[in-house]
Amino acid sequence: MMITDEDCLAETLAFNEQFEAAAANRPARGPVPSAATPALLRRNRLGGDTPPVRLPHAQDRVVEGGVKLRTFVPDRVDGVYLHIHGGGWAFGSSDGQDERLWRLAVQARLAVVSVEYRLAPEHPFPAGPDDCEAAARWLVEHAATEFGTERLLIGGESAGAHLSVMTLLRLRDRHGITGAFRAAHLLFGLYDLSMTPSQRSFGPRRLLINTDSLRGIYELFTPGMDGEQRRDPELSPLFANLAGLPPARIVVGTEDPLLDDSLFLAGRWQAAGAPVQLDVVAGAMHGFTLFPLTVTEREQRRERDFLATA
Repeated sequence: MMITDEDCLAETLAFNEQFEAAAANRPARGPVPSAATPALLRRNRLGGDTPPVRLPHAQDRVVEGGVKLRTFVPDRVDGVYLHIHGGGWAFGSSDGQDERLWRLAVQARLAVVSVEYRLAPEHPFPAGPDDCEAAARWLVEHAATEFGTERLLIGGESAGAHLSVMTLLRLRDRHGITGAFRAAHLLFGLYDLSMTPSQRSFGPRRLLINTDSLRGIYELFTPGMDGEQRRDPELSPLFANLAGLPPARIVVGTEDPLLDDSLFLAGRWQAAGAPVQLDVVAGAMHGFTLFPLTVTEREQRRERDFLATA
């Protein structure tokens, strides 16, 4: 479904223009960032000077396999949402969205569990997917005793959406687990690391990510691999057998170089037999939910409603 509201669209496109203008005043990085670049920017996902707000009622814990989790548990819990943060597999953290995740936990009546997976380039593929798989398996085995429910959901944004799909596929293929997670919520994910047409044709526009920066993060996550190797279903879920996956909501903006990733994945997901809600947001750039826009408020309501009722 194309989501278009003329007032929202005008605001969103104006924001894109301002974002591009501001980005033009910053020095451009090379297509393949140095290994030191992520470490310099990790204090804040957007590379700013102010660290994200850490809420005192969120709890950090380490589960089997040494995987770190950050949990948000409201008074009423009707399910558990395994959240996997974005950041190109090289940025971001489980405490980078405390306020948003706590609000989601309360409003959707969910215990939210966010994974602190290992990041590239220090820990390239398969370290991050391994951690997300371990966290999901722990929830399958312990959610009932830890949170009082076996209703599990999974999702994330950008690289976190990719890792969410890979986690579901690993549970199915490596452990024979299907149906444990009732639904997946996937925001502007990367599903073809060999690059879809929209990734290749987006060019140099500096709307958070572009063609060159995508090539750079793929090199950090899968160093030394070529396009054919990155097309492996172990890396690119667009090429995987998607049978047995749960219902999904897939969201992407029209000004996102990953537009085709979501469009193609939604088609294959539905063809494999699971219901899909595809929302294409007119005018929205990659990562639009990071910014204080009207379209962001609307998207967060839709996300809450989907997860509360899935």
